[in-house]
Amino acid sequence: MNFSKSFPDFRNIRPKKHMGQNFLNDPSSARMIVRRGCVQPDDVVLEIGPGLGALTFPLARAAAHVYAVEKDRDLVDVLGGAFSGAGISNVTLINENILDFSFDDLRKEAGRPLLVFGNLPYNISSAVILLMIDHRHLFSRCIFMLQKEVACRLRALPGSRDYGRLSVRLGYCSDMRKLASVGPHLFYPRPRVESEVIEIRFRPETGAPVYDEAVFSEVVKAAFGQRRKTIKNSLAGSHLAVSGKIVDAVLSEARIDGSRRAETLSVEEFVTLTNAMGRFLA
Repeated sequence: MNFSKSFPDFRNIRPKKHMGQNFLNDPSSARMIVRRGCVQPDDVVLEIGPGLGALTFPLARAAAHVYAVEKDRDLVDVLGGAFSGAGISNVTLINENILDFSFDDLRKEAGRPLLVFGNLPYNISSAVILLMIDHRHLFSRCIFMLQKEVACRLRALPGSRDYGRLSVRLGYCSDMRKLASVGPHLFYPRPRVESEVIEIRFRPETGAPVYDEAVFSEVVKAAFGQRRKTIKNSLAGSHLAVSGKIVDAVLSEARIDGSRRAETLSVEEFVTLTNAMGRFLA
């Protein structure tokens, strides 16, 4: 590992494969990500998985406070000593699993919407994105470093092979942009994939709201549950437990051809489909 003076010496830390740990170990890239993320002096940051602290150090210098949630107890212990030794007092380390974390309590403590940062392991990236969507009223923006293939899925448009559940859910409530590409040689251990940094900016309101976002989530999940099937067969054979007759009526009401596949439907069409489903299930 090749850390600069901005990094503590973590050469005795062994990454845990079962946690998907690949640590950014390039200080200049970390500073670039924080800079392009436009972190402001009054921002309160929630960092998901600080790892070796690559992003935490520049975030602490740029923001008012950083709450770093780390599942790995070993890293929490070492990071605490590193921040103390560097004279950094505006970082709060929290030893918890982000998938079980109480975002509401932290938002109340922060007194303002949270800016979220994270280098997300592949094995939890989808689950974390869905959590962010469901709690988006607590956040201003999310800036995530992800495997390139995941980032492509998030930004995908209808008709592409990458377009799916996450594309639709994010397209409904946010705007996304790519901030940077990060090569595998900048991580320890070196992964076999490229990474991208993206910004997710949640919109305060949606153009055509669904009557029930929980139903919207379930409809989208069902539609993409069997991607090779038509939208009619995907919905009829899904966990929604609706009959083929009801699906036919819903599709007719929404003016959607049942022979189409889910990846051809726009976000707006999924909204229309959800609202039609709601009227038939009410």
